[in-house]
Amino acid sequence: MGKRPPIPPDIEHGPPPPARPQFRPPIPVPWVAWLVPLILAANFVTFATTMYVNDCPARSDECLLFDVLGRLSFQPIKENMLLGPSIPTLRKLGALERRLVEEGERWRLISCIWLHGGFLHLMANMISLMCIGMRLEQEFGFMRIGALYVISGLGGSLMSCLTDSQGERVSVGASGALFGLLGAMLSELITNWTIYENKCTALMTLVLIIVLNLSVGFLPRVDNSAHFGGFLAGFFLGFVLLLRPQYGYVSPKYIPPGYDMKHKKSKHKCYQHILMYTSLAVLLVGFIAGYTKLLREHTIQSVPLRDFN
Repeated sequence: MGKRPPIPPDIEHGPPPPARPQFRPPIPVPWVAWLVPLILAANFVTFATTMYVNDCPARSDECLLFDVLGRLSFQPIKENMLLGPSIPTLRKLGALERRLVEEGERWRLISCIWLHGGFLHLMANMISLMCIGMRLEQEFGFMRIGALYVISGLGGSLMSCLTDSQGERVSVGASGALFGLLGAMLSELITNWTIYENKCTALMTLVLIIVLNLSVGFLPRVDNSAHFGGFLAGFFLGFVLLLRPQYGYVSPKYIPPGYDMKHKKSKHKCYQHILMYTSLAVLLVGFIAGYTKLLREHTIQSVPLRDFN
């Protein structure tokens, strides 16, 4: 018995349609984090330079760890409990002091970010920087995180000056910039809400971390105004710099020719654009108003009062 002949194709309906092309967008590759480690190294080098300039043994016989560190030894505990230099040294190298800023030394608004009051202060900030900054740089790249770090630090310095009505505070540290990174993490979670799983858990965890860190600012000799100013600057800046495409968006360059996407999504949602432009306006107004207020108050105080008839 022979085999049954094959069934001819249905000539009336023609050949079957070609298979729909398949595609899969590539998985995002994390950035190589190099800026945050560079900032960390710069802070350690700056601290070592600060201690060299401080030269505690030249002025005191009670320097801590003199046998080990020599010229780099720390000031006595009664002068600096954080294991660091003297206040005159910090002031000389660029610590933030409102009186000096008003006299024209505007560079102190930035230089103070790279100085620290002691080794304990430095270690606490640098551990926070590695925990927060590394992940952010891997996700968003060095340019965004670098701008976020510096601008947040500037915002913290500006807020510190504006709240120091007596002009007696000497402030140093990267805490304002670090709180800016925390604020940016919060705004990034809000503006990119659609791409996160376990949204409420992530939000509550981040808010708890922020509250705990801000509460440290109520300890004695801690400049909480710089923390708050840096946090606000980073929070609004996060809406501008850390914007991501909404869930389900596919870039046109990853769509093969002839592929018809029936439900194509826009790159960003409307509320993301609203938050971005509103935050940008708030940032510009805030920095301009704060800087103008700082200069205007100095001008009023420096001009002698006169009687007008």
